[in-house]
Amino acid sequence: MIDYKNGIYAVDSDYVRPILDAIHLIEDSGELAIIDTAHNGAWPQVEAALSEIGRKPDDVRWLILTHVHLDHAGGAGLFMAKLPNATLVVHERGARHMADPSKLYAGVEVVYGKENAKRLYGDLLPIPEARIQVGKHGDKLDLGKRTLEILDTPGHARHHISIVDHAAKGIFSGDTFGLSYRELDVDDKAFIFPTTTPVNFEPDAMHASIELMRSFKPHGIYLTHYSQVTEVDKLADDLHRHIDALVDITNNAPGQGDARKAAIQTAMTDYLLKEVHAHGCVLPDAAIKAIFATDLDLNAQGLEYWKQQEEKKAA
Repeated sequence: MIDYKNGIYAVDSDYVRPILDAIHLIEDSGELAIIDTAHNGAWPQVEAALSEIGRKPDDVRWLILTHVHLDHAGGAGLFMAKLPNATLVVHERGARHMADPSKLYAGVEVVYGKENAKRLYGDLLPIPEARIQVGKHGDKLDLGKRTLEILDTPGHARHHISIVDHAAKGIFSGDTFGLSYRELDVDDKAFIFPTTTPVNFEPDAMHASIELMRSFKPHGIYLTHYSQVTEVDKLADDLHRHIDALVDITNNAPGQGDARKAAIQTAMTDYLLKEVHAHGCVLPDAAIKAIFATDLDLNAQGLEYWKQQEEKKAA
């Protein structure tokens, strides 16, 4: 667990590999909020973290999901069963999938395959509708003496929200403010890269959401992959540049379908390696590819799907 000394803690969810997927806790005046849950297997780590800071599951008031992709929300049903006083907050487009996760899980099986979906996520537990609260843009949630504000931040997913912690001057961005893995830090400076996973990548919306978050002038942004980054203005500029580059790669990729997806992935990998090395990282290419292995495949799938939708609009 990382204690940021501002009431915010990052807990490694132990999803796939270390320091890939963070769950964040916010504590104020004995009340807690949990941001995202990862998978069912993350509960023991969160329970231990609560104990470490002298709190109990009963003290958790809010469980907030940035979106319902299962590396963020797969454990939500189990967590809610363990948190008797918590209310789940989620975008209105995601609420029905938390009450009945069957369609959500079927979609995950399409992306990951049935065996991998089962291995990664196990069984998804439904959440009673009475315990689910829709989080809309501008909504404010009380947490002890703090105020948490909900932002509608599409671009990665249409059902994506981000959460402003006004007391800490921080924003919990889920996936909309990209990926920043700590292994790539150079002299405490972060490298950041967009995540364009299927099926709702929308570059214009992602650009707008990044600017919305920047407008709050946060001291730090807390990413699910992986936790706190500072230098927000620089990283926002980097994200804009990378998004435009990925769009260009996609628009210039030859072929159709799987062939074009493979071309996108190859070009994106080359671009990523160049940018990581320009950042000053001296890890070998194989290590960098291993860190981004799942992301590169899913990013390419999402970019190919986006391109298909653009072609349908133009037809």
